[in-house]
Amino acid sequence: MKAEPIGGGLAVFTSEAHRFGTDAFLLTQFSRYKEKDIVAELGTGCGIIPILMHRHRPPRQIYAVDVQENAIAQLRAGIAASGLEGIVPVCADLRTLWEGAPLGGVSLVVCNPPYQPPGSGYEAAHPSQRIARHGICCTPEDICRAAARLLNAGGRFCVCGRPERLPDYICAMRAQKLEPKRLRFVSRTAGDMPWLFLLEGKHGAKPFLQMEKPFIMYDGGALTAEAAALYTHGEGTE
Repeated sequence: MKAEPIGGGLAVFTSEAHRFGTDAFLLTQFSRYKEKDIVAELGTGCGIIPILMHRHRPPRQIYAVDVQENAIAQLRAGIAASGLEGIVPVCADLRTLWEGAPLGGVSLVVCNPPYQPPGSGYEAAHPSQRIARHGICCTPEDICRAAARLLNAGGRFCVCGRPERLPDYICAMRAQKLEPKRLRFVSRTAGDMPWLFLLEGKHGAKPFLQMEKPFIMYDGGALTAEAAALYTHGEGTE
């Protein structure tokens, strides 16, 4: 494992099996987490999102869930190195959750899921990477069902993914009464097609989808002001 500083005296431990990318920063910002929130992250990997949430007014508590023990070990190392409290590492399958899970007691669920269905594209040789990238252990339906079980009435679910899989998540969310409420696309430049979507659903809400302006990463070869703020300590929440 290797410690990677993310600012504010915080560090995330990465490995060949579990790393992080820009999508984690984007999803954390998009989630609009609040200090009063009780959060669950499904598929935490190295724990980048729970640790990022501690850069600025962290939520009251965060359950960081992953089916892989090596991922939870990396998260624990990051928690210890960063001196954090309020993050609860949970090694569990999101399809069944875990004994004592706060069913109906969570106000925000976030998930940066596997982007490709099993059998599609090039599958990584490392078993942990296959699980993280190819949906071997969960489907959009599994993820949305777990989120719905954890969320309280009016609770929010935020997920990201490749644009071609957006219909899968909208259908899966609605099947679990998680009404899609906010949608934002992310593009490398203003002239590029989106490479990522960010979607928020609200438990038990009425239909109405707000389209947010596209998030543009680069302008003239440099990060846009909004993209640069992703990596700045203390930015990213309302």
